[in-house]
Amino acid sequence: MARVEAEVGKPKGGLMNWIDARFPFTKTMKYHVTEYYASKNLNIWYVFGVLSFVVLIIQIVTGIFLTMNYKPSATEAFASVEYIMRDVEWGWLIRYMHSTGASFFFVVVYLHMFRAMLYGSYQKPRELIWIIGMLILLVLMAEAFAGYLLPWGQMSYWGAQVIISLFGAIPVVGDGLVEYIRGDYSISDITLNRFFALHVIALPLALVGLVFVHIVALHEVGSNNPDGVEIKQKKDENGVPLDGVAFHPYHTSKDLVAIIIFLMVFSAVVFFAPEMGGFFLEHANFDPANPGVTPEHIAPVWYFTPYYAILRAVPDKFWGFFLFGVSVILPMFLPWLDRCRVRSIRYRGWMYKTALTLFVISFVLLGWLGLQPAEGIYVTLTRIATVVYFAFFLLMPYYTSIDKTKPVPERVIYNA
Repeated sequence: MARVEAEVGKPKGGLMNWIDARFPFTKTMKYHVTEYYASKNLNIWYVFGVLSFVVLIIQIVTGIFLTMNYKPSATEAFASVEYIMRDVEWGWLIRYMHSTGASFFFVVVYLHMFRAMLYGSYQKPRELIWIIGMLILLVLMAEAFAGYLLPWGQMSYWGAQVIISLFGAIPVVGDGLVEYIRGDYSISDITLNRFFALHVIALPLALVGLVFVHIVALHEVGSNNPDGVEIKQKKDENGVPLDGVAFHPYHTSKDLVAIIIFLMVFSAVVFFAPEMGGFFLEHANFDPANPGVTPEHIAPVWYFTPYYAILRAVPDKFWGFFLFGVSVILPMFLPWLDRCRVRSIRYRGWMYKTALTLFVISFVLLGWLGLQPAEGIYVTLTRIATVVYFAFFLLMPYYTSIDKTKPVPERVIYNA
């Protein structure tokens, strides 16, 4: 009898059946890939999510190889980076892929967020997806900042010195917090070790975990589309959305084309312009850190400069730090600030379109101003751009509630 029961419970045929009896591989693939239905009218703006995943893989793989030769020591860090660049076989390529990948990561993430703002992908029922995405951005910024210190060059050292000292503006606990972050009375060997541990272990684990939760949450409620129409509301007799197509192979095939084009551009930068004129790798960072010599102009990498400009817009250290923190956290509340009845910018009125255009201009302008010295006309422009940046969010409940909108179609508009 026991033998008969064993034969009945035994999976029949093939390796996949054997795996499925022990792990829900086929079930998971159906739910998240082959039977996950996304709108058939997704456009080019929807490739930046998968591109950010591609860059994440590049950063993890190249980071692993870099740690094999990097030494997190104040006396050896800079020399170990030079050793990687000059003596390790293909070390220069791995280092340039990692440094270029950091900038490309922010490029695709910022464009991914902009797409959400174009088509209202943060509105109900996708509020949690947006919040998790914002947490990914915060962890990514912390990861990038931690990695920025590791080359132990002049700009790494002094940039970290400036940013860490900002926490001293927090009343009561500021000085103690700065000392705790540094692990010493000044940036030293222990600071480098702490940031190395954060960069290679703690923050990547948090980032991968948040990305996983982000994807699971997305597949639970379904992807948005350029029309902002819920495709789940109209299904056929089999429960398949009338305006939906299986993510694989229809969208994966298009994503593959986007990945190939992206890797071509990425490779061109790595091989021909890895420094990008000082935007990706600052010239001052090719000199070893010297606590006794301050660079003429201290500025962070380009992807931090919009927030750095906001920080410098106010002369007072506390209020500058306050605006800096608010500018990073405020976008998280977009699902509740936006009172518009429609999602997509295709059917919104002129007010939101104008506000979003001004917001993008102010963000790009702040990024450029963050690289300029805090003097003269640059200060005035920074304050104007900062006002526009915050006005986009703070006035949103008003202009989105009175903005005239167009009728939203019942089904997505698709031209084959």
